[in-house]
Amino acid sequence: MNINNYRNVLDKLSPYRAKLIVVSKYRSFDEIETVKNWGQNIFGENRVQELIAKNELHGGNLEWHLIGSLQKNKVKAIIPIVKLIHSVDSLSLLQEINKQAEKHEVVQECLLQIKIAKEETKQGLLPSEVKAFLSDETFEQMKNIQIRGLMGMATNTEDSQQIRSEFKQLRILFDDIKQDYFSNNPLFSEISAGMSDDFPIALDEGSTLIRIGSLIFNP
Repeated sequence: MNINNYRNVLDKLSPYRAKLIVVSKYRSFDEIETVKNWGQNIFGENRVQELIAKNELHGGNLEWHLIGSLQKNKVKAIIPIVKLIHSVDSLSLLQEINKQAEKHEVVQECLLQIKIAKEETKQGLLPSEVKAFLSDETFEQMKNIQIRGLMGMATNTEDSQQIRSEFKQLRILFDDIKQDYFSNNPLFSEISAGMSDDFPIALDEGSTLIRIGSLIFNP
């Protein structure tokens, strides 16, 4: 646990007015409680079952974000527990989210995950697919989802110029989509990008949500 790193991250975020999501996957109840006592309330989990278990342990009083991939058969288990789903990468997944949100009579906040990295293992919609996604009649009929913005992960590389280029690509796409589809919707305002190794670059390129785990908990 490293409170100095936590404070340093908050200091770097402050001029950008970005929010910190502490990635708590594989971390214990006590570790999360320690960070909570530092004043942190937003946590991100990769796995649905782990998120549900930790939400119950912490009495449902933390703001949870799902930042990992989401299978359609797991959607009903996390609504309305999760505040924001970062990893929507298909129209069929969004349909299921809308369906389950309607059953709970809530509007579920989501981000569209965009594949900006060169790595094949990274998931997400291709930038060229997003406009077709948003123009689909099925999307327009969904009343129980709110698209808050985009999420992307840069290539795992030491080449800072490549990382910067990928984050810049995400910001340009965000601006383009905002203008064409959400110009009258102030809620479309979030870019989730940047982790422990690359978050300063992500901030420079417009990120509003930073996802950090190892820098705070230590590897």
